[in-house]
Amino acid sequence: MKKLTFLLSTVVMLASCAALKTKESVSLFNGKDLTGWTIHGTEKWYVDNGELVCESGPDKQYGYLSTNEQYKNFDFSVKFKQEANGNSGVFFRSSIEGVKISGWQVEVAPMNLHTGGIYESYGRGWLIKPRAEDEQHLKPGEWNTLRIRVVNDEVTTWLNGHQMVYFKDEKIGNANGFIALQIHDGGGIKVRWKDFLLTKL
Repeated sequence: MKKLTFLLSTVVMLASCAALKTKESVSLFNGKDLTGWTIHGTEKWYVDNGELVCESGPDKQYGYLSTNEQYKNFDFSVKFKQEANGNSGVFFRSSIEGVKISGWQVEVAPMNLHTGGIYESYGRGWLIKPRAEDEQHLKPGEWNTLRIRVVNDEVTTWLNGHQMVYFKDEKIGNANGFIALQIHDGGGIKVRWKDFLLTKL
């Protein structure tokens, strides 16, 4: 009986692994151009040495680069390196008119300015910020890995492998939309991005 139970457990485990393998990660950025993305606003978005660069333009206004495809439930990771102080971020389940975006942003900012926290644009504002001790996982001027997992009404973020926040919200659960990168207004922003990997859930 024990052998049968063990065999059945093994079969279930192998079936689960096979199911996970069907959920393959895809790259959202080809390292060559902005295929699959749309620019909103007049700020600068370009490819340099296989990396995506966002940089403030002469207008010093908000700017966004959004995916053409919408994503509801997903696990997304991307690497970023800030080459100048300034506010950026990754939006999810969002929509846009002109440069007025509706949705939720996972913050990317200088030290102690809540990288990994969740902000609702043109809505409730800050929904959750990381704890002060977790803010220290940011590596200024170096490559950092941001991971965002969105499943129904739950959002979890990680920075360099450390969980930053977990948030559960009915409004987020009812939404759908694109993923977008942000340039905050005010100028003086330059961020490099690479290794955009997304798994639909």
